[in-house]
Amino acid sequence: MRSVIASIVASTCLRACLAEQLPLAGSHHALVPDDAPSYRSELLSLHKSLVTIPSVSGNENAVGNFVVEYLTDRGYIADIQFVPKRNNTQGDKERFNVVAWRGDSNPTPKVLVTSHIDVVPPHIDYGIEDGPVTKDTRISGRGSVDAKGSVAAIIIALEDLLSHDRVDGSDVMLLFVVGEEVSGDGMRYFSDSLKNMTEQPAFDAVIFGEPTENKLACGHKGGLFGEIVAQGIASHSGYPWLGKSANELMVHAMAKIFATDLGSSDLYGNTTFNLGRFEGGVAANVVPEHARAGIAIRVAIGPEKGGGEIVRERVQKILNEIDEDAFELISSHSYGAVDCDCDVDGFETAVMNYGTDIPNLAGDHTRYLYGPGSILVAHGPNENLTVGDLETAVEGFQKLILHALKA
Repeated sequence: MRSVIASIVASTCLRACLAEQLPLAGSHHALVPDDAPSYRSELLSLHKSLVTIPSVSGNENAVGNFVVEYLTDRGYIADIQFVPKRNNTQGDKERFNVVAWRGDSNPTPKVLVTSHIDVVPPHIDYGIEDGPVTKDTRISGRGSVDAKGSVAAIIIALEDLLSHDRVDGSDVMLLFVVGEEVSGDGMRYFSDSLKNMTEQPAFDAVIFGEPTENKLACGHKGGLFGEIVAQGIASHSGYPWLGKSANELMVHAMAKIFATDLGSSDLYGNTTFNLGRFEGGVAANVVPEHARAGIAIRVAIGPEKGGGEIVRERVQKILNEIDEDAFELISSHSYGAVDCDCDVDGFETAVMNYGTDIPNLAGDHTRYLYGPGSILVAHGPNENLTVGDLETAVEGFQKLILHALKA
């Protein structure tokens, strides 16, 4: 592993700019010991520190530095893996994945536990309800659910297992990646780096932390992302027959796509189509020459590697039926429905409609998807979860780690 990622265990340059972990307790936040696990204070303090640090995709440097400092202070070997910037608007600071483990300098981990440290915009400050802290106390802020809740629970889960000698530190590796919310470039970069290693780690299992309401996900829908471009001919709006309206073509195409079954399955339901952006034309009295639509399709069919392409062909067929010369379907990436292992005792199960980094990590390993909080509030202005959600997730991640090691 050290041959492809640069060690920063002794890096005083990075340590100088790391954020300090924020205390939780205060005059109006007394911890309630009655039913509190021993790790509650550390869990909530870590979660607060993570959420407090802004880390919108592309600007993950500060939170990455904090994670490195936190882990190295607790005896982990923490390495960083620089991920290229996607554009020139992400500032001057480097962005990087964090890879960490306990034990040998050249580990051979059996289980990888991972989540992402980037969030969607805008940054929303950390908040916690006043009064004594109980399992019902609600915590808010950008990333409190997606996915810094998982990051905090994963770290505390492993720390607790190690402190009680329930796992060997060299058997479990942690990975916290950048860029999941936009294109998955952090995980893809990590995956590519493994392929280039002389001795490639062969993980038996990978546990992905994402908001699943602490249910074990049996999988999630695939996706097809990109845009549809329509080309028309401009003319005066009083003489529309002299032109060709790109907007009109796009409206007809969108209506037909929405009315068409793009694919369904018993497990994942229907493939859904979202028209996220629509722009076209230059003025109300001009027949528009160009139109552009940003789309996100959640693919309910497989296979994982080809399901997205099947849906793409179905959309392209509709566009051709409207006008075979006017449209261009530009897809940034696509994949079919993603299956995960959910046959583990002690968990409720569910399927998810969102996408994850799971298809971005190549390899023949068992895949688990689990984490605290609800996707229904993630990305929204009221992103939040409870103390009990976080604590349940710690126990859940521990069960999954132990199950994966035994399996």
